[in-house]
Parts: sequence; C-alpha cells; structure tokens
Amino acid sequence: MPIDLGLWRIADNDDFERVSSTKLDSEDRLEEFLLQDPNVLGQPLLVIDRQITTSSGKRLDILAMDADGDLHVVELKRDRTPRDVTAQTIDYASWVRNLTYDEIKELYEDSDEHEDSFEAGFDEKFRPNHDDSSEGPDEVNEEHTLTIVSSELDASTERIIEYLSEEFDVPINAVRFNYYQEDEREYIARTWLNDPYQSEDVDEESTREDWSGVDFYANFEQTKYRNWDDAREYGFIAGGHGEWYHRTMGTATEGSRLFVYHPQKGYIGVGTVTQEKTPANEYKVEIDDKTVPLTEAPLEGDLSRDAEDPDLREYVIGIAWEDTRDIGNAVWEEGMYANQNTVTRLRDQHTLDQLREAFDVPEVKD
Repeated sequence: MPIDLGLWRIADNDDFERVSSTKLDSEDRLEEFLLQDPNVLGQPLLVIDRQITTSSGKRLDILAMDADGDLHVVELKRDRTPRDVTAQTIDYASWVRNLTYDEIKELYEDSDEHEDSFEAGFDEKFRPNHDDSSEGPDEVNEEHTLTIVSSELDASTERIIEYLSEEFDVPINAVRFNYYQEDEREYIARTWLNDPYQSEDVDEESTREDWSGVDFYANFEQTKYRNWDDAREYGFIAGGHGEWYHRTMGTATEGSRLFVYHPQKGYIGVGTVTQEKTPANEYKVEIDDKTVPLTEAPLEGDLSRDAEDPDLREYVIGIAWEDTRDIGNAVWEEGMYANQNTVTRLRDQHTLDQLREAFDVPEVKD
C-alpha cells in the first residue's frame, strides 16, 4: 500500500492546519506536467514521444528514456478500469521491448516535440558538458520500466500491480499525484505505490549488475558477406551496412575482452581487442610476409561492399583470439545473455560464469 501523504500549513499562531487534497480536474494536465519535466518521476528522463500509435493501433501516452538508454512506458490511468489500464500497459511493454535503436531514433526525430537529432537530444539531457560531436546512448532498450500515473489509485489497481511486481517480477509501478490548491497557488505531491529506489531488502538480481569494465558482448552472424572462418583466421569481427550495425562497435577499446555470439546459435569465441573499430578496407593483415588491406585478402566473405560510404561500409574490430569454436558447437543454454546490439557491455554474471568455464578464460576486472 502507498504511504499516506499529508500536507499541513503552519498558521501564525503555530497551529497546524491540514490542507485538503483533491483530485486534479483533468489527468491531461498531469500529462502536460510530465512532458514539461519528466524528472518528476524520480530520475532524469528524455521524452522520446507522446501519444505513440503502437502495432496494435493503441496510443501509448509517453515513451521516455533514462541515462542508461533504458525505456520507460508512462501510461495515465484516466477513467479506465484497473484491469484495462494494466493490461494496456503490459501490451505496450510487449511492443516496446523489441524497439531497435533506429526505431527509437525515428520516433524521437519524427515527434513534433523535438527539432534536434536523437543523439543531440540525448547528449543535451544526460551529457551537458560533452563537447564532442553528438553520440547518443551506448546501449538502448536493455531493460524497460512501466509506470501507471493517476491522480488517485483504487485498491484494485494497487492489488494488480503489486501482484505482478512481487510474484512475476514485472517491472511495473504506479504513482499518484496528490493535488492541492490554496488561494491562487497549486501544488502536486508524488506518492509511489512501491518504492522505486534501491533498498537493502531488494533482491540484488532485480537490479542491473555491475560491469567489470573489460568484458563485452559482440554479435557476429555469418552471412555471404561475413564469414566466421575469415574472422578466426585473420583476427577480427565485422559489422556494417547501416549505422545501427556499426555504431556500438566503437565502445570496445583496445584491451577489452569480447565474447562473440552468433544469433540463434550461441557463443563461438573470445578474444582481446587489438585494434579498435576500423573500416574494413583500412584494416591491415599479413599475407605471405606482405601487409595488405583485409579486403584484399583471400576471404570467403566480401567485406568490400560500399567501401566509400561511411554509413554502409563494413567495419572491423581487431581481435587476438583466446579461443574459438565452430558455429555448430556454440556455447548456449537457456537464460544466457543475448542482445541485438553489435557490441554491448556484458554484465550478466550467470553468462560470464558459463563462458569463462566453457572457454577456459580467467575472470578479468578493470
């Protein structure tokens, strides 16, 4: 149950006079408050867009992003029943969880709320002192949070949300905004149904795990352009043919350790970064005592496509392999980490434990 929130005025004679709380005249005003300052939900948030039409044809009230690149679904209860608003919010979550970087970027830049690029908006919100060109988040949509907003919460809504949160670990919460008016001044006060902040009795597994500072996850799918045997022989992974596929490759710096994953198969190699993100036609390899561009090596794949286009060309990361295996012998079991990004930080401790054992590599800390 939410904590009861009371507001008292201290009169001139030091008597306490309680200020009455009433329901806000319109929850549309709450939406406007949230759009003006989404930080009122407890942390800095960048609004991606409002009133978004999802694949089901319904309209999501507010979609926002936090500094970690995680998405926040904010849905106002309005006059809907507890069952309806909760089911609708979960339906939105099923749509949001599959949004890619490019789709989030398109939502942001197509919104009437914004005039800048997604990357510029993210950096302005979360990196105000960032002097370099706009970069945007390193990772997006690793996790998402669902928040139902109301000017009052009924017991049925509370029971449903607490049940989903406690029994099934659904990342859902509700917040009530008490409304006060005195003379010509208006006030709102926030009350959460469940404490959204980390506390001592919260299960550590329900929060984002610490990152070693060294271990990364990398996607490498064998296609007619990228061949795993080429990557093993010449020491690299590749990504490209669109900004989404190569943008995160720059997060892996020299000395980082990459665990390489093949989609739908599992983990197929681990190695240390020897050269950071480089256009494939500029990456040099040794062949018959000669140094040549990778694209001139006798490859099974073709990394030379669109070589003059910075957006579409192939990029590689140089790797000194510690261990690799055939795709058909990939390391995988239910519950291991997998992600759509080309490169992302690998935090999942269960996955790291399994991979260190499978590839016989030690734990590394920054």
